[in-house]
Amino acid sequence: MRTLALQLIDSLTDSVRDLAPIIAVIGFFQLVVLGQPIPDLAELLWGSLLVVIGLSLFVQGLKLGLFPVGESMAWDFAAKGSLWWLLVFAFALGFGTTVAEPALIAVAEEAAEVAARGGMILDEAGARERYAEGLRYTVALSVGFAILIGVLRILRGWPIQYLIIGGYIGVVIMTAFAPKEIVGIAYDSGGVTTSTITVPLVTALGVGLASSIKGRNPMTDGFGLIAFASLTPMIFVMGYGILL
Repeated sequence: MRTLALQLIDSLTDSVRDLAPIIAVIGFFQLVVLGQPIPDLAELLWGSLLVVIGLSLFVQGLKLGLFPVGESMAWDFAAKGSLWWLLVFAFALGFGTTVAEPALIAVAEEAAEVAARGGMILDEAGARERYAEGLRYTVALSVGFAILIGVLRILRGWPIQYLIIGGYIGVVIMTAFAPKEIVGIAYDSGGVTTSTITVPLVTALGVGLASSIKGRNPMTDGFGLIAFASLTPMIFVMGYGILL
């Protein structure tokens, strides 16, 4: 318990240090540049306190739970020696974590609202919901595919730079053919996938897998899965827009 308490105190200290520049920037521009008092100061301070506490608990939870789970499962799959189940797990992990991403849910719902107002889809609840779900599941499929390819890269020792260059060439080609209304959403989808749920588990998977395979270096082979998870959604979402 004492160790856990010390770890929580360290997390709180780190959170305060990380958030202090944001608060300083807001205060400077509000008080000095705009020359206006900060509105609802009490609520702002209370909200900042909740953010510090929530961020500290979240980071501590990652250290205690998600990172060890991801690494231990990677070790177990490597010891089992079953490529098929490892690839199935990699795809399912990428798909499942992406579907649950709060940032992706928010972007998909906003995209559905804008698409309805712009006349791309019917302006009714059912149409908006179908559009948002289609976008979410398209991104989730793309991330599942990306993690699968990333795991194969670690296993086979493929150079990451060639895969990334080839992927971005695909993005450029797809941009030329996709409807202009979907291009911006596709590019944003690549960013929102790498958020609070996906990053910890996927990173732990890559590092654990590279650590468990002889001849692989966790520093050079264990990282890079997040890059694939950011890249493939752009291609898949533009394909989704072409199909629609």
